[in-house]
Amino acid sequence: MSIYRFQQINKHQKQNAHKIRNSILAFVSGGIIGLVGQLLYVIYTDVLRLSMNDANGWMIITIIFITALLTGFGVFDKIAQFCGAGTFIPITGFANALVASAMEGRTEGPIYGIGANMFKLAGSVITYGISFAILIAIVRFWVGI
Repeated sequence: MSIYRFQQINKHQKQNAHKIRNSILAFVSGGIIGLVGQLLYVIYTDVLRLSMNDANGWMIITIIFITALLTGFGVFDKIAQFCGAGTFIPITGFANALVASAMEGRTEGPIYGIGANMFKLAGSVITYGISFAILIAIVRFWVGI
C-alpha cells in the first residue's frame, strides 16, 4: 500500500478532535476542582478556625483523599474521560496515579503487589521533585537568599 493511499484511508477514518469542546471541559473541570479546594480552605479557616497554614494542609489532604476514594471506586476515571485534562491538575493527578497503580497490583499481595506498584508512575515525579528541590536549595545557598 502506498503512503498516499494510507494517508487517504487514515484521513477518512480519523475522528474529528473537538478541540474547543475539550478545552472548555478541561477549563471548567479544573476550575471546579479549584473551587472545591477553595471552599474547603474557607471552611477550614472560617468554620473550624484553623490557621492559614493548617487549613492549606488539610485542604490538600482532603482533595487527595477524595480523589483516591473516587479512583478506588472507579468513578474518577469516568470523570477524567469526560472532562479530560482539567481533572489532572497536579494534586488530583498524583493521587490518581498512586491509587490506580496500587490497585493494579492488589492481586499480588500487599508487599509485592500494592507496595511495589504504588510508585510505578508517581515515583519519577517524587524523584525529580526531590532532586529539583535539592538543586534549588543549593542555588539559594550559593546566591545567599
